[in-house]
Amino acid sequence: MNRILPILIAAVIAIGGAFYMTQNNGSLPGVSVAEAQSNDAAVEPAADMVLGDENAPVTVIEYASFTCPHCANFHKDTFKKLKQNYIDTGKVKFIHREVYFDQFGLWAGMISRCGGDTRYFGLIDLVYGGQKDWIADGSPTTIVANLKKLGRTAGMTDEQMDVCLQDEDSARSLVAAYQQNAGADEITGTPSFIIDGTKYSNMNYSEFAAILDEKLGS
Repeated sequence: MNRILPILIAAVIAIGGAFYMTQNNGSLPGVSVAEAQSNDAAVEPAADMVLGDENAPVTVIEYASFTCPHCANFHKDTFKKLKQNYIDTGKVKFIHREVYFDQFGLWAGMISRCGGDTRYFGLIDLVYGGQKDWIADGSPTTIVANLKKLGRTAGMTDEQMDVCLQDEDSARSLVAAYQQNAGADEITGTPSFIIDGTKYSNMNYSEFAAILDEKLGS
């Protein structure tokens, strides 16, 4: 079963931020989701993260949360096969869009983007693959420390990641992209997929491949 998005995104963002502020006695290691929420039209939504040929005949958009177990399972199994058979072969352009259920997912997104576009997909593989380990006991301090371990594996320094985690402008941009995109595509759960304009819920590799092959005419 997919993890369900709240009907009112803004309300959950505010509640989520307040919850984690309470859990950590009002002091967070990174920008809170509540702080990142903005109704300012001047905030530029973060750019999409794209993998594969820009001119591929089929475009797949994934909406996923870094703290969603079903998303982690998708990336551990189905995504690897899709990458090998469709993305790396130039048949599919793949876009990964982050959904923020909670504070921890936002931090994971900020760390994943901290190394730039070239490191992003390698980092999210680490984040999804080690989801249970970095979430650990649910302590915000522990989670940030564990995420930074993943970042160091990708060649980033603690100082570099500290700057990224405290970058309020970046956080607002990420949340703006989430609100704009998820709202426009009427996303109600994760993982969800938009394949050439049609929305699909979570599925296994054989189901995914059948849809792609039909669209590719193969």
